Amino acid sequence: NYLSSVLIPFFVAWVVAYLLYPIVTFLQYRCRLRSRLLSIFVTLILVCAAIYGIGYVIVPPMVEEMSHLKEVALGAENSTIPTMVQHYVQTHANEFQVDKMLQTGELKEVLEKYVPKVWNVVWSTAGVVISIISSLIGLLYLFFLLTDYERFSQGWKRFVPARRRRFVGQLVEDVEMGMSRYLRGQMLVALSNCVMFSIGFAIIGFPVPVGLGVFIGLISFIPYVQVVGFIPAMLLALLKCADTGENFWWLMGGVLLVYVVVQVIQDAVVTPKVMGKMMGLRPAIILLSLSIWGYLMGIIGLIIALPMTTLIIDYYKQYVVKEELTDEI
Repeated sequence: NYLSSVLIPFFVAWVVAYLLYPIVTFLQYRCRLRSRLLSIFVTLILVCAAIYGIGYVIVPPMVEEMSHLKEVALGAENSTIPTMVQHYVQTHANEFQVDKMLQTGELKEVLEKYVPKVWNVVWSTAGVVISIISSLIGLLYLFFLLTDYERFSQGWKRFVPARRRRFVGQLVEDVEMGMSRYLRGQMLVALSNCVMFSIGFAIIGFPVPVGLGVFIGLISFIPYVQVVGFIPAMLLALLKCADTGENFWWLMGGVLLVYVVVQVIQDAVVTPKVMGKMMGLRPAIILLSLSIWGYLMGIIGLIIALPMTTLIIDYYKQYVVKEELTDEI
């Protein structure tokens, strides 16, 4: 805990280096850039461009829609908006000073005043990410880790006692392989969710279909967290029905229908096909694994559920069952 401010940037840089290393090696050896330094710089440029592109798709349309919040949703009475929703929004409009929230200069003060707990969580997390991206130390960590990645990823074995080196090395390789398969599979699932949500919202004529669909698809990288997307969806539905006169409940019903259809397709087709192939697990075991690990460890459990389950099953077969068969023989 005392050294957390120093160690956290290093370990976050290690995770980022682990994710970016395949891109660096692809550029260096497959694209024949030759130089590792050039490959690293090109990778960082591509990643920054991708982040900017995603932000450009999501943020400006959302800001444009939310800019109507005071004029439309908080304006005159609208019969298409449920009375309880109107009452709640108008009651809390002055309390939260929504118009000030739309002013970027005062956003920090408003959030600090009215949402202190959420603010602390968000900024403590964002502070780590920002420190890695913006600080010179974090960038140096990332740069040097990518430069000598092979030496770091293999050199640690020399510090393990010789009699345990083979087992520990195999264990780390299995964990790394399981996490690599999981990350690739989950990226495909999240990408498919981006496409399906965007198409679904476009079909029902919902505002900002691509931006909202991409946002929900990205957060679905962590299983079942896409339900958080109901919050911006509800705000957009409120704005649209206040602006066009459509029925609020019909709009939210369309959003719920899109969620149900996408979730069914994801659980019945995409996840079993993609994750089942990547991790070698049956659909029932996948759902059971996510339920158990999510209950035990929350969001972290959802992230490590499938690779850990695969590892436990493989090691059980390799060591426990083998020992039992030997005893029986």
